[in-house]
Amino acid sequence: MSFILPELKYDYNALESAVDAQTMEIHHTKHHNTYITNLNNAIVGTENEGKDLLDLIQNAGSISPAVRNNGGGHWNHSFFWDLMTPDSMGAPQGELADDIKSTFGDFETFKTQFTQAGLTRFGSGWAWLIVNTEGKLQVTSTPNQDNPLMDIAEIKGSPILGLDVWEHAYYLRYQNRRPDYINAWWDIVDWNKVAELYQTNK
Repeated sequence: MSFILPELKYDYNALESAVDAQTMEIHHTKHHNTYITNLNNAIVGTENEGKDLLDLIQNAGSISPAVRNNGGGHWNHSFFWDLMTPDSMGAPQGELADDIKSTFGDFETFKTQFTQAGLTRFGSGWAWLIVNTEGKLQVTSTPNQDNPLMDIAEIKGSPILGLDVWEHAYYLRYQNRRPDYINAWWDIVDWNKVAELYQTNK
């Protein structure tokens, strides 16, 4: 079965406070959809056809670059869309908030570390908050469409928050001002979803 473009849980204009509707639509229907098309083309007629997406990316070191890059692009974007909401609570609550405070000192220190991971990722890539292989929260980043689930990741773990810092995610509104994009993005994080992922992966 071919991979398909997931529907968003909000309208393209719902996140206007941080990301404009045109960027959202192009990002979803063009960029993400292209990864899916290229992934389907790369696996057809191969031993990877019919495999689960998670299985593909977890074995990124033993698959072709086309499957790794486009499979990562599909997984990363599907994950990313689900982490944003027009109804953000502004900050995490409960056990996740307590663990962030315990790990990083306080929420603002965590935000600074995560923001720096996005700002210092050279070229294109992603910033992540993960539950690492020791069960601890950790901030990391990956290049291109790699992610911490991949066997080739420098720091491995289960993502619970991810931010796309490719220019196509923000260029129409922010041009080269990646810091402004990241600062605005904090206001649309779906902390309920992050907390749900935290509970599943801790």
